[in-house]
This record gives sequence, C-alpha cells and structure tokens, in this order.
Amino acid sequence: MPIDDVLIYTRTTGYRHDSIPDGAAALTELAADLGRPAEVTEEPGAFTPERLARCAVVVLLSTTGNVLTAEGRSAFEAYLRGGGSLLAVHAAANAEPDWPFYGELLGTRFDGHPEVQPATVLVDDRAHPATAPLPDRWDWTDEWYNFTSDPREGSDPGVRVRVLARADETTYHGGTHGPDHPLVWCREIDRGRAFFTALGHDPEAYRDPVFRAHLAGALTWLTD
Repeated sequence: MPIDDVLIYTRTTGYRHDSIPDGAAALTELAADLGRPAEVTEEPGAFTPERLARCAVVVLLSTTGNVLTAEGRSAFEAYLRGGGSLLAVHAAANAEPDWPFYGELLGTRFDGHPEVQPATVLVDDRAHPATAPLPDRWDWTDEWYNFTSDPREGSDPGVRVRVLARADETTYHGGTHGPDHPLVWCREIDRGRAFFTALGHDPEAYRDPVFRAHLAGALTWLTD
C-alpha cells in the first residue's frame, strides 16, 4: 500500500481554536498540491500502526490537552521513530502534557502568551523550504507563544534542534525569552522528522499566501 497520505488531527480536550477549520482546509489543499490526499479526523482510533503506516505526514493542528489513547501514543511514537513525519502547528505545543516522549520530541512545552498583536518574525535560516519564502524580517500578527524552555536544551541529548525563526521581542510586549525566542524549528528523531511552527492562531492566517507558503515548505521538507 502506498505511503502517501496526510493525516490531519484536530482533536482538542482543552481550548479549541476557531482557526482549526480554516487550517484543516488549507492543509488539505496544500497536501493536494503535493499530490497527497488528506484525511481530517478527531478520532483517536486513527492512531493505529496500520493507519499510520499509510501516512507520509501526521499533522497535529492546534491540538490541546490529552488527545491520544495509551495505544495511540505507542503507535505514534513507533511511527515517528521508524521514519514517519510530524507537522505540529500552533497549539500542538499544548498537547499531551503528561506524555514525556512528546515533550522531548518538541523540546519544550507551551507556557502562555500575551494578547494577539503585531510583531516581527526574524528568519535565521533561509535554507529550509519552510522559511525560504519568508522575508528576513516578517511583520505578522499572531498569538506569540512563550515556552517553558529553549527547545535546543529540552530535546533528547545529542539531538540537534534546528531553529529556523525567532520572535523579535522588541516589537511586541509579553515575551519572556529575550533576544532568543524560538518560534519555528525542526529536528530528526531516529529515522523520523518533526517540524513545529508556533504561528497560526487566526483563521485569516490560513488564507495568507506567505503563511501558506510557510506550511507548504514544512510539508515539502517532511515528505522529502
């Protein structure tokens, strides 16, 4: 059976973002542009070895709270370690709070945010497909997440987290990291890959061509 589809998971057991339907529609379209069918689901039962074996990418789209069963966690970890790919978007940083593997995978945890406001994204790495479409200084309005730690320090020992873009805290109020505030990063885990973007709070974001190019680039890297 071909391994080519994209599973977009949108379950929440905590706060639910209004942008989830727009995000699911946009990611479905972007997957189709790459020639990959997409399935949008909130069913934890989708996380089985058999279903995940057909996935080129699993997207956690602003998932919050505990959204997987114990069996689903086991299947998802095996999928990622065995060569699968994860795209974690925005509130996915606030998912599975008591699952140590997921915290290690992202390298950090969500730690609150100020109100939605405009700010500037600083692109550090233009060599990645997800940030290649972005300007070096990208003016954007979003919900600017703070994290419990630097993801470079919180991931598995010896595994390098590649930070691609940061928030310029001098352009908004409420940041807690200072001059080095990671927003977008990626990493490898065993034979798999993971990509996280903290952006994507508003429904309008998923209709913005620059943000869509950012997500398209992430999907491209994860399926390369």
